[in-house]
Amino acid sequence: MNFEKIPMKTPLVEMDGDEMTRVIWQMIKELLLEPYINLNLEYYDLGLENRDKTDDQVTVDSALATKKYGVAVKCATITPNAARVEEYHLKEMWKSPNGTIRAILDGTVFRAPILVKGITPYIPNWRKPITIARHAFGDVYKNTEAIVPAGAKAELTVTCSDGNVQTYPVYQFQESAGVLQGQFNVDASIESFARSCFNFALDTKQDLWFSTKDTISKKYDHRFKDIFQEIYDKEYAEKFAQAGIEYFYTLIDDAVARVIRSEGGFIWACKNYDGDVMSDMVATAFGSLAMMTSVLVAPDGTCEYEAAHGTVQRHYYKHLKGEPTSTNSVATLFAWTGALRKRGQLDSNERLVNFANQLEKATLDTIESGVMTGDLASMSALEKVQKVSTQEFLLAIKEKLEASL
Repeated sequence: MNFEKIPMKTPLVEMDGDEMTRVIWQMIKELLLEPYINLNLEYYDLGLENRDKTDDQVTVDSALATKKYGVAVKCATITPNAARVEEYHLKEMWKSPNGTIRAILDGTVFRAPILVKGITPYIPNWRKPITIARHAFGDVYKNTEAIVPAGAKAELTVTCSDGNVQTYPVYQFQESAGVLQGQFNVDASIESFARSCFNFALDTKQDLWFSTKDTISKKYDHRFKDIFQEIYDKEYAEKFAQAGIEYFYTLIDDAVARVIRSEGGFIWACKNYDGDVMSDMVATAFGSLAMMTSVLVAPDGTCEYEAAHGTVQRHYYKHLKGEPTSTNSVATLFAWTGALRKRGQLDSNERLVNFANQLEKATLDTIESGVMTGDLASMSALEKVQKVSTQEFLLAIKEKLEASL
């Protein structure tokens, strides 16, 4: 079709990834982006081989570039375990790229389901999206662990800057060996988490819930609760009242019960581990991890968009054998549209914003017309469903998109 390509003023940071999502990544660019946009990208290859080749410096460089330009889009990547070290002949078991990027950006991860007609949530009363805000720093993901022999005494020791030593008893291991874990967080990151959540709630005009287990963790979790409340009272209470939205704190046990009984339409802020688990639960209950948006938002507004799922290893091995796959590309595609929309908003590029919106609509219209990948076809309530391959699905979206341009 005769289409004047959309210009891009400021670079968008592109972080390439691994396995089947890397294959889909290239398909999306070739079929749905390059024909319509003069892409201005600063490219970083976060594929496992290149991370190994650069001693993971490429991950750090990509995060610093994101801080420089303000917006990034990231493909799913492998966090290697022992089997992956052997499979890819790695120098070492490299850390999670997401963890490295989150630490550098000091960001909060917001994940929300993509709702589409014909895919009914497993919890029928969930009629609006539930957004999980996950603190992305410290806790169990930066822990120190030990296997402790029988008879050992475990203590927590803090050496202050003035040399004063404070010791807290943990446990006396007697006849049985065991395990020990130490974790931490810092006020500055918790404050950033709180402000990111409050700002996101104001931007999206949604209520904000926050939950921990402060009745049991009377210092660690209680610190989170206190910081959230102090910042809310001082900086956001009046803004929330003006926006007609609510912030409240509750125990995570109560939050889970409230979430199940709710109709959705709010943000649920969780500590790092809680957010990791609950985002997968919410995604699955709404239908699929492949139908979940994910954006890392830093306190200064820097955003990194990604898919909420992994690299789809099983489909990748089929792809390598030349076998057809029916892999859902929606979350990866919405990572691109989210980043392009944000880039367009920051650059006052209305055509780019509109294109991102049209591409998302074309994607949802394709599914609602009955054309979808295998994971969605197996749960669709539509009368007529056509299961298509990975590439056929993207081509069907392209057809819808071009009809709207």
